[in-house]
Amino acid sequence: MNRILIALTAHIILLSAAGLSKAQNSVTIREAAVSGSFYPASQPALLKMLEEFFNKAPEPSELTPLALVVPHAGYVFSGEVAAAGFKQIPRNQSYKHIFIIGSSHRMYFNGVSIYTQGGFQTPLGIVPIDPLASELSKKSDVINSDPAPHRLEHCLEVQLPFLQYWLQKPFSIIPILVGGESRETCRQLASVLEPYFSPENLFIISSDFSHYPNYSIAQSVDKKLKEAIKQNNPDRFMTIKNEIETQGYSNIATAMCGFMPMLTLLQITQNHKDIRFQEILYKNSGDSPSGDKNRVVGYWALAVVKNSGEKQAFELSDSDKLALLTLARNSIEEYLKTNKLPKLDEKNLSPNLLTPTGAFVTLKQKGELRGCIGSFNPEKPLYQVVQSMAIAAATQDSRFIPVTPNELKSIEIEISVLTPLQKIRSLDEFELGRDGIYMRKGNRSGTFLPQVATETRWSLDEFMGHCARDKAGIGWNGWKEADTELYKYQALIFHEHEFLNQQK
Repeated sequence: MNRILIALTAHIILLSAAGLSKAQNSVTIREAAVSGSFYPASQPALLKMLEEFFNKAPEPSELTPLALVVPHAGYVFSGEVAAAGFKQIPRNQSYKHIFIIGSSHRMYFNGVSIYTQGGFQTPLGIVPIDPLASELSKKSDVINSDPAPHRLEHCLEVQLPFLQYWLQKPFSIIPILVGGESRETCRQLASVLEPYFSPENLFIISSDFSHYPNYSIAQSVDKKLKEAIKQNNPDRFMTIKNEIETQGYSNIATAMCGFMPMLTLLQITQNHKDIRFQEILYKNSGDSPSGDKNRVVGYWALAVVKNSGEKQAFELSDSDKLALLTLARNSIEEYLKTNKLPKLDEKNLSPNLLTPTGAFVTLKQKGELRGCIGSFNPEKPLYQVVQSMAIAAATQDSRFIPVTPNELKSIEIEISVLTPLQKIRSLDEFELGRDGIYMRKGNRSGTFLPQVATETRWSLDEFMGHCARDKAGIGWNGWKEADTELYKYQALIFHEHEFLNQQK
C-alpha cells in the first residue's frame, strides 16, 4: 500500500513539475510575434534571405562599432540596410553585453521596460536574456520589468535573426523598450547605461527614419536628420527632428519613429569626444520592388566608432554649412538695419560651430567680387568669426563702398572655413587649387584662398607673384626671398546657391 502511495505521489509531483515548467516557459520564452510577416517563418527561407542581404552589403570598415543604428521594418523593405549595419561587426566578435533599444509601437506606456527572463524565440532558435537585464531593471524609477509591452512588439525581435546569422560566438541580449516622449526618461536611461558604453559591449538602436513622405522628400529630410545625429548633440538632434515635423512637408508623420532610443544614445555619446557617427547605407521603402515611391519610410544604417589614432580632419556637415550661411546673411541684414549683431543660443549649435577656426566670408554680385575679409587664427568660435567677417566683408573692405540693405538681395555669400596653417619650405609642398597661400615678411602679409587659382587660371608662379605684389606688398618676387615665411592651408568652401532648395 505504501509503495502505491509513494508511486502515486511521485507521479503527481512529476506532472506538477511538467505543468510548472510549461507555464514558466510560456512566460519567460518570448515567442516570435512577427515571423511570417516581417520576415520568413521558415528557417531555410530566412537563412537564404539573410545570406542574400549580407552578400549585397558593403564591405565593413576596419573599425569595430560600439553602437549601430539600424531599421526595423519588414525585411523586403529594410533588410539590406540592416544587414549593412550588422556586417560592420567582425563575425568572430564576442560581446559581454548586447543592448537592443527600441520604441514601443504596440502598447502605450511611460518609461522603460526591460525583458528580464528566459529568452526571445526566432526561427533560428532562442536568444537568451543577459542576467544583467534583471539588475538594470531596478536601477531607476523609470525602468520596470513588465513583459507585456514586449509580447507583440516587432522592433527588437527583427534585429535578432541578423545577429544569429552573423555572429559566430554565443551571445545574450538585454531587450529594452522605451515608452512615451519624455526626455527625462532618456536622460535617466542613459545614466544607467553609460557605464557600459565600451568596446566590450554593443548598443543597437532600432529605428526607421521618416514616415510617409514621397521618395525625394524622404531622401532630403532623412539626410538632414542623419547630419544632425552626426553632430553628436542631443539638443541639435531634437531641434532638427522638430523642424522636419513642423515645416509643412507633405505626409510627414514622424522624422524618426525611434527617436527616444536615438536620443538616449546621444545622451551617452555626447560625453565621449573620441567617437564619431559613420554612415554605412541609406535606402527607403521606395527602393524596394514592393515599395510605393509616393509614400515611403526611410532607413539609415549608422555606426558609432572610435576615432582612429590619426587626428581627424576638421569637417562640416551640410547642416553646419547651411547654418553658417544663414548666420552670415542674417548678421549682415541685422547690422545694416540696427548696427547690432543678432544673438544666438549656443545650446542649439553643433560642436563644429563652437570650434575656434579661421574663416573668410566672400560676397559676390553677378559673379563679381563685392567684398572679402577673413581671419586666420581666431580665439573665438567659428560661428562668431563668420558673424564678424560677414559684417566686415559688407562694410569694411577698403576696395568697395559699403553694401546697402537693398543691394544685399542681389549678393551671394561664400564661406571658406580654414584648416590650421602649415609652414612650407618649397613649392614642392604646395598644390595649386587645393592649397591657399599665406606669406609674411616683417610686418607685411598677404593671402590668396585656394579657389583664387581656379577662378583666375593662374600658373603657380603667377599665383605666388600676384599674392606677393598685390596682397602682401613685397614685390613680385618677394615670396622667393629668404626672410619671407610661407604657409599653406586648405579651405572648406561652400556657397548659398548649393542650398537654395533647402532654404526654400
